Amino acid sequence: MSEITPALAFLLTRRSRPYKLLGKPVPSKGEVATFLTAAARTPDHGKLEPWRFVVLEEKALRRLAPLARERAIATGQDPDKAAGQFEVSPFAIVVVESPVESEKIPAIEQTYSAGAVCLALLNAALGAGWGANWLSGFASHDRAFVETGLGLAQHERVAGIIHIGTAKDTPPDRPRPDIGQKTRWIAQ
Repeated sequence: MSEITPALAFLLTRRSRPYKLLGKPVPSKGEVATFLTAAARTPDHGKLEPWRFVVLEEKALRRLAPLARERAIATGQDPDKAAGQFEVSPFAIVVVESPVESEKIPAIEQTYSAGAVCLALLNAALGAGWGANWLSGFASHDRAFVETGLGLAQHERVAGIIHIGTAKDTPPDRPRPDIGQKTRWIAQ
């Protein structure tokens, strides 16, 4: 089967859009529910669902910007860079890695599942025609920010922040990996 299906064609040409190029309108609650449903179909060894979502509308993003700036200053990070995504983006969904105690499923596999949710969510938004970008950044890894600003529990962490909106522009494509240089075949 060597046919390029529409789904494969999308994957071969998909491109994120920088959060700085995203504006209004943003997806409706119904569209977001569809994206979240698609993202939740990700591989999940043991059916543990070791992730959850925090949806950030524009006012919530703007509320988080000063906290990101404050935490960046307190820890010697670039405050403009830390706060930028919260000051500019019109809408975002935080994918929270929320590990589940399991004797059978290693923690790293739960981390992989949360990362897969990020990519599935990003691709769902892009596939529906929206502009989208997967970011993390300093604030995503700062315990004071994620616990105070996003309400994460001590055992949780941000897997990614998926910004979604209307793409104002299409940036030039970036260089892509040389698959031949990144691949090793083993026949026996």
